Amino acid sequence: MKISKSSWVALGAWLLLSLTPAAFAQTFPTKPIRLVVGFPPGGPADYTARLLAEKLPALLGGNVIVENRTGANATIGADFVAKAPPDGHTLFFTTCGAMAISPHVGPKLPYDPVRDFTPIAQVVTAYSTIAVHPSLPVKNAKEFAALARASKGQITMASTGIGSIPHLAQELFKAAAKIELVHVPYKGAGPLIVDAIGGQISSFVLDVTPQLPHLKAGKLRAIGIAGDKRVPLLPDVATMAEQGFKNVEAPNWYAVFAPAKLPRALTERLNDAVRKAIAMPDIRERLISTGADPVLSTPEQLAELLARDLAKWGKLIRDNNITE
Repeated sequence: MKISKSSWVALGAWLLLSLTPAAFAQTFPTKPIRLVVGFPPGGPADYTARLLAEKLPALLGGNVIVENRTGANATIGADFVAKAPPDGHTLFFTTCGAMAISPHVGPKLPYDPVRDFTPIAQVVTAYSTIAVHPSLPVKNAKEFAALARASKGQITMASTGIGSIPHLAQELFKAAAKIELVHVPYKGAGPLIVDAIGGQISSFVLDVTPQLPHLKAGKLRAIGIAGDKRVPLLPDVATMAEQGFKNVEAPNWYAVFAPAKLPRALTERLNDAVRKAIAMPDIRERLISTGADPVLSTPEQLAELLARDLAKWGKLIRDNNITE
């Protein structure tokens, strides 16, 4: 039987309509998945993203390529992903900074962290640690605060940049302890660590991961955890709350987002794959060995976390008039 051209067109239209989001999710992926990281290779975010990328191909049935698009505290990578098609083939691996802090600091961003992204899953929580050079005569945060008062605001405390999580943790500590410090912003953890070991700065706030080997070697001394619990790899370092400083909690987080309007079926499939990867014993062990705390979250839990941190950090930044 001969089929007319119009019939073929109608059949094609019917087939397209029959491909529901669930059907797309079943055929996904149709090409390599790009996991965009807004930070340079070798850092803690990049390391964690590459651990995840090792496991996702077997779970999703396709290649996963880590792509570093660096600059402006990951906002360049964020903007790239925000403008990508919502088909699951472009994902954003990021930290709290680009999503919950950058919108409040500096010039207006070309993306909205809520409107332009689909939350997939939180991956880890990374706790900030306040540390000092061993020559500073303090063993804990209480002694440090007393020294800061006696020094009348002359002690330096470094961070990885204005508006970074370490900088905001420092502001929380200053308010809780009623002390003044000289903030020294760096452009990254690498040069900060070098100067901290060399004694060019007295103290700093940083994620546990990059400073861990130097803490273990005695080249630096941790005096407090800016989180709600102790870090297993530093069991003798008390939280700031345990030392009497309330609300000095500045946990960083790493998470996966996709462009906005990602079909729900794809969101669920990607979330399931990320959760399964993070739950694997070898991945958990490797993450914990860096001082990170693996997290298994739903998209809704990540959305709630983002909303809370947007409100929390926005208020702190406005109250302290923090600008780049």
